[in-house]
Amino acid sequence: MRALLIVFGLCLGIGLQAQSQHKLLRKGDKSYKEENFGKAEEDYRKALEKKPSSKGSYNLGNSIYQQKDRFDSAGELYLDAAERATDPVLKSNAYHNLGNAYFNQQKYKESIEAYKNSLRLQPQDMQTKHNLAQAQYMLKQQQQQQQQQQQEGDEQNEDPQDNQDQQDQQQQQEQEQQQDQQQNQSQQEQQESQSEQAEDVPDLTREEAERLLKIMENEEQKTMEKMRRRQNKGCKSQKDW
Repeated sequence: MRALLIVFGLCLGIGLQAQSQHKLLRKGDKSYKEENFGKAEEDYRKALEKKPSSKGSYNLGNSIYQQKDRFDSAGELYLDAAERATDPVLKSNAYHNLGNAYFNQQKYKESIEAYKNSLRLQPQDMQTKHNLAQAQYMLKQQQQQQQQQQQEGDEQNEDPQDNQDQQDQQQQQEQEQQQDQQQNQSQQEQQESQSEQAEDVPDLTREEAERLLKIMENEEQKTMEKMRRRQNKGCKSQKDW
């Protein structure tokens, strides 16, 4: 007799718990329709504490998604709802909303996969097809942008020493070319000057050349005579004090 009472009590407790959960879900639905998403989140969380369910996770995910600041948390709840759901429509809708949550986080690869999972359950859903096409387009744009940024980063990360060496080498080449040009110009000017001087000096006549040679010979004889005289005189003694 006592055992029957215990079983009856357990059944009664489970029934009351299910009724309480259902009541909280309805309260959450009412708050959601009134666009009081914070209150709806509170009611749905309490319902899930009473009993986890795919519908509770799905509705809680919707209330968080509508608050526009926790798409990652909403995505976790949609994934839980999709994994728990036995109804194909609810499962498909959960994957659809999971794709939206990923899309808002710019996780386009994950978003595409979620939309595809949704379409496997509801192939004719035009809204999911539209979202899938948009996610694929955004993924392509994202990949192109990342590739461009990587190329720019590679250019900026080149070894500065290599760049400096190239600049130094180029500068040295320019200096050598400039020096060569200056040297060539100087030689050309010198040659032109010598040519002009040669043109300015008149040719000597034979008599003038002989006269200059005699003068040079006489000057050389005088210089030799002076040197002999100095040698004959000797050195003067040095005074000690």
